[in-house]
Amino acid sequence: MNVHVDGAVHDVAKHLQADLENLTAGMTAMFVDVIPEFRHDDAVRRLMIASTSSNLLAILDMLALGISLDDITVPPAAAEYARRFAQHDLSLEALLRAYRLGEHMVVQRAMTALGRLELSMEDALATTSRIALLTNSYIDQVIEGVIDIYENERRRWDARSDAARAAQVRAVLDTEGLDLASAEKMLSTSLRGWHLAAIIWTRPGSPAQAGAGLRAGAAILAAATGKTPLTISADEQTYWAWISSAGKPVLDVPRLEEELGRHPALRIAIGDPSSGLDGFRQTFRDAQRARNVAVTGADPDRSLTLHSHVALAGLLVDHLTDVKAWAERVLGDLMRDDDATIRLRETVQVFLDARGSFTDAATRMHVHKNTVHYRVRKAEEILGHPLTESRLDIEVALLACAQLGLRSVEGARRPS
Repeated sequence: MNVHVDGAVHDVAKHLQADLENLTAGMTAMFVDVIPEFRHDDAVRRLMIASTSSNLLAILDMLALGISLDDITVPPAAAEYARRFAQHDLSLEALLRAYRLGEHMVVQRAMTALGRLELSMEDALATTSRIALLTNSYIDQVIEGVIDIYENERRRWDARSDAARAAQVRAVLDTEGLDLASAEKMLSTSLRGWHLAAIIWTRPGSPAQAGAGLRAGAAILAAATGKTPLTISADEQTYWAWISSAGKPVLDVPRLEEELGRHPALRIAIGDPSSGLDGFRQTFRDAQRARNVAVTGADPDRSLTLHSHVALAGLLVDHLTDVKAWAERVLGDLMRDDDATIRLRETVQVFLDARGSFTDAATRMHVHKNTVHYRVRKAEEILGHPLTESRLDIEVALLACAQLGLRSVEGARRPS
């Protein structure tokens, strides 16, 4: 241990303590000048000054009294300022930048004070190094606490804000007889244009990343529409979102699918665009039905579900037991769950969509026309009649199988 260095550190700290008021004023002025987020109203500005002063006093006490880093905690004023920073939705990066700028100023002022002492070059360098190391260690330790305080407050504040906003949105969705002006006042937004609702959720099993995933989903939706969505947290793993605009929203589906491919646990269901207050509600109901198809359906790995692609299945999804019983009566053993029968169903569905053209169906499926012909005849044998008989029932039943994952493992023969 170097006695000269210890004494010099103590003397420098005492000198800075005597000038604490000016040091605090200079540091806070620098923050306001360099960091836009620090340009507060009077009340928060006073808290910023108290936070700065308390951190400076803690650093100087540590240097002057040899206080162990193990005993260092975030000063109360600094903790409250971090919470206020979070409540005002100011960036954590700006707050951390201030701590680093403040660290730099403390070391610079310490070096100036050190110049007044009669020390050898070696002791002066060692003293500067000691002060810089201790100050840096203090800042590192306090920053860890500040980050926890900020993030906890951000979550708490967001949850409270989301709860209030969610209650307002639910009221707009559910209150009968609510007029347009009242609904707009409740949501603080215009409902006169077009709306496109989406439900964003994360798959079960990834709760730790759910919050970040949902925020990513909202950002992806914004990028795919060019509009910032109104979002509320329906639960820990679900966002409700609306894109609103004067004109009909345009959705860049390829971009949306590409971005979702980078987030394997993320899912989005989207309603059809609709206008006005009724449209705000209707597009959300569409999104709900699309989500029901997504979570119930045959393709659980599908990340994007558009209501426009599953509208009929969305009407059927709430009656799965009855729909399955009806589909079994229509399709019989064509409902079986083996690979060969699944191929038959897929072929019949494409064939009917191709208006009975073997050539067109073969082109769509990238198989030979004779393959389509064979599979169609095989399906008709299983059905016991041509596809032209009860064609609409067959098409709806096949769609239910394809989009809702309906299967009959043992088969279901229709009564003769």
